[in-house]
Amino acid sequence: MFVYIGTYTQPPMGDAEGVFVCGFNEATGELTPVQTVRDVANASWLALGAGGHVVCTVRETDPGEVGTFARNETTGELQPLNRQSSEGSGPCYVSFDPSGHYVLVANYGSGTVASLPMTTGGNLAPASNAIQQDGQTGPNTGRQDGPHAHMIAPSPEGRFVLATDLGLDQVIVYKLNLVTGQLTPESTTQTHPGAGPRHFAFAPDGRTLYLLGELDSTLTSFDWDEETGALTARQTVSSLPDDVDGAAIDNTTAQVLISPDGRFVYASNRGHDSIACWAVDGESGNLTAAGHTPTGGHTPRNFALDPSGQWLLAANQDSGTVVTFRRDADTGGLTATGAVAEIPSPVCVVFG
Repeated sequence: MFVYIGTYTQPPMGDAEGVFVCGFNEATGELTPVQTVRDVANASWLALGAGGHVVCTVRETDPGEVGTFARNETTGELQPLNRQSSEGSGPCYVSFDPSGHYVLVANYGSGTVASLPMTTGGNLAPASNAIQQDGQTGPNTGRQDGPHAHMIAPSPEGRFVLATDLGLDQVIVYKLNLVTGQLTPESTTQTHPGAGPRHFAFAPDGRTLYLLGELDSTLTSFDWDEETGALTARQTVSSLPDDVDGAAIDNTTAQVLISPDGRFVYASNRGHDSIACWAVDGESGNLTAAGHTPTGGHTPRNFALDPSGQWLLAANQDSGTVVTFRRDADTGGLTATGAVAEIPSPVCVVFG
């Protein structure tokens, strides 16, 4: 197994060299260097697609770009293919539609989302369309000064595409036309004011969506209607311990993931520098707090679970480390193994 680590390369965000490729020891959880792919500016998000043959990266710059790499499944190494405009500034998320024909990108700086056709060889064509998200901004004047698209990804059944907008406190549901590549707005869900929706994750059964509020350190569960694309809020919980004031420590959330068996939800806290864990009720999908684990570094912008759910890798952006944790499948608990990889400004971790 291999691990692909995206980094910030440009000050003041970071000073790394590009995308790091590491081997992953499935017995110990240790990472070993394989390759450094240079000349990939601010690769703040990576996605694996085309049956594992292609890695797509954003270049979080102004103007922004999206690029693809051919992946050698034997060695793990990446070979550049091509890149295209992301149709906006500061792209921060990229994903593949289920058909494998399109790449979807969210541009944080400009608040735009776009779809780009992908050829059978893994190269990207220019965007088939781009949409400027717009609406009433949230109450946090420092961060919600305009639209800021933060994530775009397909729904589990593949009928819809969902995009979060941190600036507008919205989740926007689109339909993707697989012939024309056009994204068409289908519905909009307004979150509670000041949440700053960032990332989301669907439960394995596809019936529940868990949405992170970056700005107010919350996690909200929604019922998902796969027929209509409607979201109905059910429960909102804090990502912090009861005795911690998120505003006092300037905490923001970053990543949310669900264990492969759907029994536990995890989210990262930047400021508290922890991974929060919740147990999921098997009937209602509601959450019960199950503890917080320090990430062994500062600013865990991203973390990843391996496909088996045995391992969690936490990327501490400001301390330049990727820390390995062993996960207890019964309790959801995380235990640091002592394996720490020194990676400058790590901000995205993908198993492949």
